[in-house]
Amino acid sequence: MGIRSFSLSVFFACAAIALSGCSGDSDDNSAGPGSEAVGDGSALQSSSSVEDGLSAASGSSGSQPESAGSSISGESASSADNPASSGEKAVSSGAVLSSGEGPAESSAGPSSSATPASSSVHASSGSLPPQSSGSEPPASTASEQFFNFDFYMGADISTVQEYERNKTKVYDVDGTASDIFTVLKNHGFNAIRLKTFVDPKAKYGYAASGCGHEAEAYADKDHIVAYAQKIKAAGMAFLLDIHYSDNWADPGKQIIPERWRKVGSSDALADSVYAYTLDLMKALKRVGAIPEMVQIGNETTPGILVHVPNNSTDCWGNGVDKASTAINGDMGTASGKANAAKYFKAGIKAVKEVSPSTKTVLHIERIRQANTVTWWMTEIFKNQKVPADIMGFSAYTAYGDGAPDNWKSLFQTVTSSYPDLEFMVVEYNGGDKDNHYNYDGSRKRTNEMIKGMDRWIGTFFWEPTLSGAWGPALFDWKGNDLQANSKAFEEFPKK
Repeated sequence: MGIRSFSLSVFFACAAIALSGCSGDSDDNSAGPGSEAVGDGSALQSSSSVEDGLSAASGSSGSQPESAGSSISGESASSADNPASSGEKAVSSGAVLSSGEGPAESSAGPSSSATPASSSVHASSGSLPPQSSGSEPPASTASEQFFNFDFYMGADISTVQEYERNKTKVYDVDGTASDIFTVLKNHGFNAIRLKTFVDPKAKYGYAASGCGHEAEAYADKDHIVAYAQKIKAAGMAFLLDIHYSDNWADPGKQIIPERWRKVGSSDALADSVYAYTLDLMKALKRVGAIPEMVQIGNETTPGILVHVPNNSTDCWGNGVDKASTAINGDMGTASGKANAAKYFKAGIKAVKEVSPSTKTVLHIERIRQANTVTWWMTEIFKNQKVPADIMGFSAYTAYGDGAPDNWKSLFQTVTSSYPDLEFMVVEYNGGDKDNHYNYDGSRKRTNEMIKGMDRWIGTFFWEPTLSGAWGPALFDWKGNDLQANSKAFEEFPKK
């Protein structure tokens, strides 16, 4: 999920930002120490070492720009009937957020004392030596915890880590000072989802200069490694959502990361996906924070690694061109489908090499259009034979998907059609319109219905501290602090 536009009420000077091609701190394409390589197409065939650096890259993925907007089974990927299709989660003016992202985040956040581990975002991973992406998977240097729950009752709290800069405190419904993990666990949640970007500090990246998140490279590898340790310390399962972009990837745009844009073939780009994923998984393994599940892409209905930015691209990644047909993973073309499948397979291969027990997830939206879901899954699983473990869906009433009971028929259909797959709702809120929820039990119904279906193993409430076009938050802002909303948490009663 991403955000294209929103109005904000914030207490930071960066609250009002002109979204017109904001640029990052640097145009440097260097992968940086310890980063993944840009591949040459050999690693996936031979599993040989992929050297760091950009020397293998050739050709520009953006040299033949086409009009943006992939055709999906006869539809535009950013079709106007879907308010989320361009990542447009308009954040309500009541949310305390800083501008620059999909449900944009507040720079305010839980205090260091409210979290089960150190609040230093870099401390846990910064002392580790960089490792070549082609080296053998390292043995864990920490006690590795792996949580296999029968049902994952999850929440995506990616923005919460940004609040820590402002010492935001978190309070449960009874006013008890706590932390985000404890409050959620108190109310039945047992899993956390985090987004990650390749290089959020890159030009057109999530943390690019002037886009509201430049204080730190939020959602990069170091931040993910640090926060993953907090998830594990809290005794919760971890779903890692890899966007394979420097900014939000969603139905409206799937932008190739800056450091990969000069590759000239799909084999080389697949190598980059593989090496990056391998490097990220190794970093998590070294600190004993291997994810139970890894998403290979985010809302990839139109494909994956499809677009390149241009001079009009804004802070949310809107306004893009299509990359060359040699490399784009556009699900609207024959070559793009093959490329997308290659990239999915590369990510899956890397995950399984480091942690065979980790389940891999593919993720799309548009469940209100059953024919699109059927077409996409047929192409990816039956025709392209991508070996993912779980199929994940976004399910938003406010974006036209209907109430939970409206999803059941489609969900039963895909369950019977794919007996070897498991399924999840990886994003939901329950709101029926912009920052509005009827408190009609829809959220509770979502969890009850999904839990009652064969091989449906979890749900993830999207950003419970954020309100917007997708619906209201589970928490209220009280100045700089977060208070669990007692009415909202009635559907998530204290255990």
